[in-house]
Amino acid sequence: MPDRQQSRRTPAGGLVHDLATLDRALYETVTITHTPTLDTALRRLSTAADHSKISLATAALLALCPGRPRRAAAMGVAAIGVASATANLVGKRLVRRPRPHRAADSPFPGRHVPMPQSASFPSGHTASAVAFAAAVSPLLPGAAIPLGLLASAVGYSRVHTGVHYPGDVIAGAVLGTGAAAVVLGAVGHVAGWETYLPFRAPRP
Repeated sequence: MPDRQQSRRTPAGGLVHDLATLDRALYETVTITHTPTLDTALRRLSTAADHSKISLATAALLALCPGRPRRAAAMGVAAIGVASATANLVGKRLVRRPRPHRAADSPFPGRHVPMPQSASFPSGHTASAVAFAAAVSPLLPGAAIPLGLLASAVGYSRVHTGVHYPGDVIAGAVLGTGAAAVVLGAVGHVAGWETYLPFRAPRP
């Protein structure tokens, strides 16, 4: 007889199950891949990104320069606030996904950072890093590539150090992009410099 749970599974439920299985498989692939050169660097990067310290330090440097850099810094910090609040106060409380399991006999314990007590989904570190990059880049196009690469590295570091599944990071990136769009659209329109933004709405 076919398994009753499988026979009752809806197409949507089956898709979610398959994606979760793939997500765990990708995570496990990372955990067993020997990358000693990356381990130390990514552990330090992941720790440095706690509480958005890297992004906030970058914003402080930008704020020293008047004009666009200072506006970009303000937008970046605002986007971090929106992304962090949404990820931690809404996303994690709604989904409540458990953190990845880290075996006591992990082959590479030196790459790990302390396991947070909060839920796994979505990645707040990734959401904040992507939000900052996406909010700053339209005002400072020259910063788009370095900030984008940094945000990507922060996201991957959370998987590499064993505290998030890849799906958590992807969700965090989507959330961060949305937070930046909301902040840029709202504040840019009110301040009168929405013409700098690539997604401005046409005037009636």
